[in-house]
Amino acid sequence: MIVDVHTHVWERGKHLGEEFLRDAQVAAGDSYRDIAVDLDEHWEAMQAVDRAVVLGFRARHVGVLVPNEYVADYVRQHPEKLIGFCSVDPQDDDAVEQLEHAVRSLGLRGLKVGPIYQNVHPSDPRFMRLLTRAEALDVPVLIHQGATFCANVSLELANPVLLQSIALALPRLRMVIAHLGHPWIAETLVLIRKHRNLYSDISALYYRPWQFYNALVAAREYGVLDRLLFGSDYPFTTPASSMEALRRVNEVVEGTNLPRIPEGKLEELIHRDTLALLGLDAC
Repeated sequence: MIVDVHTHVWERGKHLGEEFLRDAQVAAGDSYRDIAVDLDEHWEAMQAVDRAVVLGFRARHVGVLVPNEYVADYVRQHPEKLIGFCSVDPQDDDAVEQLEHAVRSLGLRGLKVGPIYQNVHPSDPRFMRLLTRAEALDVPVLIHQGATFCANVSLELANPVLLQSIALALPRLRMVIAHLGHPWIAETLVLIRKHRNLYSDISALYYRPWQFYNALVAAREYGVLDRLLFGSDYPFTTPASSMEALRRVNEVVEGTNLPRIPEGKLEELIHRDTLALLGLDAC
């Protein structure tokens, strides 16, 4: 089964602030494409996979507020393929109650957070209370712990090593570190090797072919290729493009003696049993 563990839905004007959109455009330069999501186009792109996780995203600090109801309404239309994750801003006084409502009433199956976007340190009590409840609810967490194109954020909140205190305090909590925690890829790899309920996805990395190749070689050397999950980061790219790039990752070292990632290992990554690993196989 092919699972895309990292896709977004949101609308321009309703859910995305102008500063967020402007920062995305500046960072992408001439390669910028509109990141507003048409739900019909999202659904069409997801035909390349068997299941897809659809992420909510709520971060007032960068002006992104996607209602959890919006995500729930969409995934409810396609329950055979789509799995919804809510998002909660830990700065909200009722953050824990929002998570409870999203899981118990809206039927969402996981939580998406991002300390760098939400301007909350991973060890902040507001963040810990939210993840403590996620562990109690037995829902996985996809966490953006890495760099971003947003200008008004602090990289001091972004290093994946900061998640170690959470992993130690909440050992049953399943966490997926988005984008291999780039640029702190080595830190991410040693962290997921150390903590058995931590994983990472490879979404939105293939645009930098040399970094992408080296990341996978390092993951193999550390023995954690089996802890990497397939994801696209739609709408920034598509699952079909991501799979194609993954299968071509060795092209960057053609004609050299540098190591290759075996094709079988690449296929295993694409066909990873993600739902079982994250406790989502019952949905």
